[in-house]
Amino acid sequence: MDKQQPITMLLVEDDAGHARLIEKNLRRGGITNEIITVENGQEAVDFLFKKGKYFGDKHTAPLLVLLDLNLPVLDGYQVLKLIKENEQTKRIPIVILTTTDNPHEVSKCYELGCNVYITKPVEYEQFSEAIRNLGLFLSIVTIPNED
Repeated sequence: MDKQQPITMLLVEDDAGHARLIEKNLRRGGITNEIITVENGQEAVDFLFKKGKYFGDKHTAPLLVLLDLNLPVLDGYQVLKLIKENEQTKRIPIVILTTTDNPHEVSKCYELGCNVYITKPVEYEQFSEAIRNLGLFLSIVTIPNED
């Protein structure tokens, strides 16, 4: 993601501590883009489809979603499925960020259309390093426009 490219990142993470740590380490990895954080799957869907409290909002385009799987209201699998089944949102890149490393769960996410699956290490330093590396990776990725 070229640092000049106006990408908005949607971070879907119900653990406020993880959300702060993810944003902090993305910044350390060189990401300067806008990061919007929501705490549950329904709020993510509302944001993406401009419903509920997001009705009428104008999002800066394009988007990239950092998605946890274990979420309240709608889980990450449901959110991923809704995004990828919709013609307007199916091209949005989805990065799964979760503690689940079960091969069945990894396969399920790729089958549903995720672009990258990252297992969050449990240990603080490893977690921080993984997110910094994600920031470095995202700093060179090109994201498709919404058109």
